[in-house]
Amino acid sequence: MSKDKGLGLVLGSAIVPEALAPLAREAEELGFDELWFSEDCFFTGGISGAAIALASTERIRVGLGIVSAMLRHPALLAMEVATLARAFPDRLTAGVGLGVPGWLRQVGRMPESPLGAVTECVTALRRLLDGQRIEGKGDYFAFDGVALAHPAGGVPIRLGAVGRKMLQLSGEIADGSILSVCAGPEYIRWARRQVEIGRARREGKLPPHRITVFSLYAVDPDGSQARAAVRPLLAFYLGADGVNDLTRAEGVADAVAEISGRGGVDALVAEIPDGWLDRLAICGTPEQCATRITEFYEAGADSIALFPVAGDRLSETAQLTARSVFSLLEVTK
Repeated sequence: MSKDKGLGLVLGSAIVPEALAPLAREAEELGFDELWFSEDCFFTGGISGAAIALASTERIRVGLGIVSAMLRHPALLAMEVATLARAFPDRLTAGVGLGVPGWLRQVGRMPESPLGAVTECVTALRRLLDGQRIEGKGDYFAFDGVALAHPAGGVPIRLGAVGRKMLQLSGEIADGSILSVCAGPEYIRWARRQVEIGRARREGKLPPHRITVFSLYAVDPDGSQARAAVRPLLAFYLGADGVNDLTRAEGVADAVAEISGRGGVDALVAEIPDGWLDRLAICGTPEQCATRITEFYEAGADSIALFPVAGDRLSETAQLTARSVFSLLEVTK
């Protein structure tokens, strides 16, 4: 296994803010490569959470995964990203995406064209970070001589993407992609192909496009306990997202539609086949989890962000992972 493969933790936004600093320090001490901060409305802030983690640690890389392109003007987002990147050099990754449509509708920010809105945001963000002055009005954002006083060129920008068009856009305009929970090996392979289609639209020699996969995670010496812990959350996400390119690529779209159509998330919790748990999450004994992680790497993931389903036991999960899973991986920790 290549040494450039990463293994990180997602500090979900449901974690109380006062727990972030000690958890970040512990993750670094245990040897995790990355910390990722989701930004779910309306819980703990992703940018403020990342700032806490960066200030509480010395080496570990910290990623925004993801902030919504629609909830901050790109000029404000660039200002925040540049501040963190300059205060903590070479440790920040900026993850940007559309955001959850339901939450965007709650605050009146769901765009008519998600692709157009994300393109405008990411393009402006990169230009501002590189020190350019921006003029003009797009469909979603306007700039009248906007430039950063303290730009920070070179910050990696990754695009959170699920569907074909957004993945291709990621290959075209971003440095990497962040794949949502429920991604399995078949979807990771399919997503990598879509990214490459987008990269083919660019000119010149391109740097590697890194793909980070978020994965629901539970590890326990009793594998059945870990699988039981993942089942309800996997059912929730499958029910919420329904039929999409991810479930199609994994070959479960029709079954998800049929089961959820009969009884919603409750039916999915009861009827999800064990095989889905093995493919669409990382759960089980330490040996089983190490096998799944390796399969995700082999499918095309450059890094995996483990999203512990038991948020109240995150420290315990991190310690067990470092003690019993790291040693089973060929990745050098």
